Amino acid sequence: MRRVITLLFATGLVIARAQTFEVASVKVPPPYVIGQPYDITVAKIQNDTITFTNASLADCIRYAYSLSSNLRLSAPDWVTSPEARYDIVAKTAPGASRDQFPKMMRALLSDRFKLVFHHEERVLNYYALVVAKGGPRMHEPTAGPATAPAGVNGQLRILSNRMPMSDVVSLLSRYMRALVVDQTGLAGEFEVKLVWTPDDRPVPEDQQGASIFAAVEEQLGLKLEARKGPMEVIVVDRAEKVPTEN
Repeated sequence: MRRVITLLFATGLVIARAQTFEVASVKVPPPYVIGQPYDITVAKIQNDTITFTNASLADCIRYAYSLSSNLRLSAPDWVTSPEARYDIVAKTAPGASRDQFPKMMRALLSDRFKLVFHHEERVLNYYALVVAKGGPRMHEPTAGPATAPAGVNGQLRILSNRMPMSDVVSLLSRYMRALVVDQTGLAGEFEVKLVWTPDDRPVPEDQQGASIFAAVEEQLGLKLEARKGPMEVIVVDRAEKVPTEN
């Protein structure tokens, strides 16, 4: 049975109860070994199943509440630490839309991690992603994998045949280590091909490529503008490091 979203307000705290997954498995993977690589999967959706692998609780919260960066999340250190990771596999009822997955994730976080939080408005530095003069240059989604011309050593890429702007700003926030906010007003999904040379990597002068700012404007028809202003932040008041058993 599906439940409608209900927000309970008590002493400033917000507990979110939403539509729920039919079945959900939450497991703690083997302990993190410093220096050892590991794969992270965040919100991989196939048919009626969503998967998180080696995800921090912060990864899960960002997905559930559409946060592009941890800079909009105030929480205990373990919430963002790689030492506290979780493998989550959750299944919805047949026919559930992708828009319902984040709402179901909110219910899972409340139920299994006992997540309680409240909102605060704080003044933050951020980059607004806006449409550049001349309009966006991204194409409609394609069926096959996105490809780009061969680059040079040290370049970074965001390539996808089907990506919403929420994913674009989330990846830009991660690569830039800054808060990026979508203010393009663009809905739907797009084919994204973005290749740039990061400022913190030594690259021979004859192999220098576009900076992230130039690449976003030239390749996507968008623009990153530095701004400062009030932004809503999720403040975690309580969360269990060890989730409720399956």
